[in-house]
Amino acid sequence: MSAGSLPRRLRAAGIASAAAALLSGCISASAGPNGQYASPIGDAPVTANPTPYSAALYCMADYARRYSLPSPRIAVGRISDYTGTVSADGGRQVTGGASLMANTALAKAGAHIVERYDISVSELELRYANNRLIGDAGPGGPGDTQYRRILAGQVPGSDFYIVGGITEVNYNIRSGGFDMAAGQATSQTPLSTAFAGKAYVMNIAIDLRLVQTTTMEVVDVVSYQKQIIGREISAGVFDFLNGNVFDISAGEGGLEPVQLAVRALIERATVEFMANLYGAPGPEVCLNAGPDPLGGAVGPTGGFYPAYPNTDTNNGATRADPSRWHDRRDGAVRGNRY
Repeated sequence: MSAGSLPRRLRAAGIASAAAALLSGCISASAGPNGQYASPIGDAPVTANPTPYSAALYCMADYARRYSLPSPRIAVGRISDYTGTVSADGGRQVTGGASLMANTALAKAGAHIVERYDISVSELELRYANNRLIGDAGPGGPGDTQYRRILAGQVPGSDFYIVGGITEVNYNIRSGGFDMAAGQATSQTPLSTAFAGKAYVMNIAIDLRLVQTTTMEVVDVVSYQKQIIGREISAGVFDFLNGNVFDISAGEGGLEPVQLAVRALIERATVEFMANLYGAPGPEVCLNAGPDPLGGAVGPTGGFYPAYPNTDTNNGATRADPSRWHDRRDGAVRGNRY
């Protein structure tokens, strides 16, 4: 080993040790006064989680209130993931909470919701009340406790319920990219650069149906799909300088949120369901003055049957155009109320 190489190696070891100490400086083997070994990173606040179709749902609720249109009682059943897709880490690729998203979408549309998805607490309390184990305050005040009575017909029934599932996840519908590298082959200090970019498109689809509870007739069916895009861009520099090797690279990538796409599909379908139930004529109730800018039919959304005898006023005439609520192609959809 030469005399000059030893200091260089010692300097490199010192730099590595300093970097390791810097990285470990935020972690302690002893808990601090707050009872934590380390403080979590990130300070993003909690924000709302709308989709481009949330404004149309609020608009539909205001339309119903404006014309005093009553909402039937609606329940949500199982909206399961039927794609069977599994992510690389072994978990679900697609959310199992589509039923919860449907409940939220119905609430945005002003629907009268009755719980049917998780009734475990209600069933337990009903069992306790039937055994006279639950007491409520009587007319005599807090000391006058009476057991809870079970009355016939105290639980309101649903008029309609929504069921269905996530039925499609199609990967790599189309992809593309480029990879370019350049450098100097004859120079004493060759400099090489590299650039790469990739993009791909996938999609996800749902099939939902609205069922009349008493007759079990399917009165409305909606089938929608949404495409999702992902991209990746990277650049790098590779060079030899005075016997040292430098490799510097940077990149950026992103995938449109898959679960947010599911929420958008649920909300768009809920707009169709509620327009049917409210007897709304279609998108014009939430558009600016003027005709629907989309115009024309581009394909059916699924079977449509009126839930009530209101075919002269409901959205049946516009159901053949699945893009009429599209937030991009329908620029006149308003973010404010009706």
